[in-house]
Amino acid sequence: MEQPEGFIVKGQEHKVCKLVKSLYGLKQAPKQWHEKFDKVILDYDFKFNGHDKCVYYKENNGEHVILCLYVDDILIFGTNLEIVNDVKSYLSRNFDMKDMGEAHVILGMKIEKTTQGISLSQSSTIEKMLKKFNYFECKPTPTPYDPNVHLKKNQGEPFSQLKYSQMIGSLLYIANKTRADIAYAVGRLSRYTHNPSKEHWNALERVFKYLRGTIDYSLCYKGFPNVVEGYSDANWITDNEEVKSTSGYIFLLGGAAISWGSKKQTIISRSIMESELIALDTT
Repeated sequence: MEQPEGFIVKGQEHKVCKLVKSLYGLKQAPKQWHEKFDKVILDYDFKFNGHDKCVYYKENNGEHVILCLYVDDILIFGTNLEIVNDVKSYLSRNFDMKDMGEAHVILGMKIEKTTQGISLSQSSTIEKMLKKFNYFECKPTPTPYDPNVHLKKNQGEPFSQLKYSQMIGSLLYIANKTRADIAYAVGRLSRYTHNPSKEHWNALERVFKYLRGTIDYSLCYKGFPNVVEGYSDANWITDNEEVKSTSGYIFLLGGAAISWGSKKQTIISRSIMESELIALDTT
C-alpha cells in the first residue's frame, strides 16, 4: 500500500507499506470478513443453513434463533426475545456493533407485523422508481402484460436503449424480491435490452402502470401451512422466432411465496406436455 498522506517518510517516498491485515476496499477484504464472522458465529454453536451460507441457525432447549447476514448488516429473529438478546450481546463482544432495534426496512423491503403474521413489501422502493422514471402520475393498468401482444426482435435502430436497460434493471430488483406477479413480464422484456423498439417500450410502460395501481401489494406470511408447496408450469412456443417455451415456478410457505422464477427454456419442446415436463425438471 502507498504511504498514507501525512505519514510519508522523508527520503523514503518510494517505499510502500506492508499490510498486516485487510483494509476496507481490498479485494481480499470480503472473504476475510466472512471467514472471521463464520468463525465467531460457529463458535457460538450456530450452524450453516444447507442452502445459503449467509443464513445461520441455532437450537437450544427447543428454542430457535436464525441470523441472516448481508455484508455487514445482520437480521436476527428467534422464538423468544431472551435468546435474541443473548446473540446480540455475544456479537457486540466480538465486533463493533450498532443495535438498530426492531427491523422495519432492510434492503429496500418494508417489514410489517400484522395480526396474521409478517408482511414484506417494496412500496417505497416502487414509489421512488415510478417518480424517477416519471410514471407516478400515470393511469394504472389491471395486468402487467398483454397476452395478445407478440414481441419480436427489433431489426431497426434501438429506441432509447440506455433508459430501457435502466428501467429493466430496476424492475428486476423488485420482481426478484417481492413481486412474483411481474416476473414473467420483466423476464420477457429483458430479452430485448440490447435493441428495444417502440413496441417493447409500450410493453415496458405497461409494467410500470401496473405497479402504479398495485404499489401496496405485499407478501403476507402466516404460521400455517407449515409445509413448502411447489408449483411449476409452462406455455408452449410463445417466442415464434426462436421456437422456445417459457417455464415458471413458485414455492409457497406460510401462505405466501418464498421463491419463484420465469425463464425461457433452452431446448425446443414438441408439445405442451414436453414443455411442462421441462419446466418441472428445471424447477
